[in-house]
Amino acid sequence: MTPYRAEDRADWPAFLRLIQTAFAVMEGRIDPPSSMHGLTPDSIAAQARAGEVWGIGTPPVACVFLTPRPDALYVGKLAVDAAHRRKGLGRRLIDLAETPARALALPALELQTRVELTENHATFRALGFREIARTAHPGFDRPTSITFRRSLA
Repeated sequence: MTPYRAEDRADWPAFLRLIQTAFAVMEGRIDPPSSMHGLTPDSIAAQARAGEVWGIGTPPVACVFLTPRPDALYVGKLAVDAAHRRKGLGRRLIDLAETPARALALPALELQTRVELTENHATFRALGFREIARTAHPGFDRPTSITFRRSLA
């Protein structure tokens, strides 16, 4: 399956379903709840305009959002359908993100994951990311997220 840049408005509901299904394992594990709950087809369309949305499969079985920031390309909403995990799809999307980052002369990829999702920490470390910060969501007096960065140098 080849990754593609998703730009067809008709695809947004399928991307939303994929993210909701893939992120369902977080329910009851993370606090505060995932920002995924605020996603809509319209917000995915806005993401596609402000950055990029990439998918694999029709309907999508893996996806990622890419958003340029001043010092890195932000990798968000990386999702892989449970039946397609451990096949390298997430790695393929992360590696693909290097191309737009380099085109924008950005030195790194950056992402965040929740403190509680230790399996994600291990995955991102295996993909060449290193922890650079811990932050708290508004109203929390403890870290709730970990920021990871992968240098492109």
